[in-house]
Amino acid sequence: MQLQTERLTLMPCTAEEVKKWSYPSGPHIEGHLRALQRDSSLYGWGVWLAVWHGEVIGDLGFKGKPDEQRTVEVGYGLLPAYHGYGLATEAVAGLIRWAFATGEAEAVRAECLKGNAASIRVLEKNGFSQTGADAEMLYWILEK
Repeated sequence: MQLQTERLTLMPCTAEEVKKWSYPSGPHIEGHLRALQRDSSLYGWGVWLAVWHGEVIGDLGFKGKPDEQRTVEVGYGLLPAYHGYGLATEAVAGLIRWAFATGEAEAVRAECLKGNAASIRVLEKNGFSQTGADAEMLYWILEK
């Protein structure tokens, strides 16, 4: 399975894809791959790789399948060389479209640090509404 946005190809992260792209596997990717090995129904509801011009430029994804309220949480991060091009906004939009199209998700949650202006813009541009805050974090929701 692959998703195509205007400029990006998004693909669910599997052990094969990590090897194919020689993408550095940090703790969140290693944890995702272990979980996927135990439960194949997580495919698509974990880490996705973002490819631009033949290179993996970062990863994004969901923190598991939709919960009882049919809500998922999204997270995202691009390598610093790819910041400032609108690629995170585009990648998140593509992933949200997929989640809503499955019929399994009715809302997407997100959180970001209060001082992360770029991440705040990604969420705002994708139509998220802020639902709360604490000392360090802002909390967001996007409903279908």
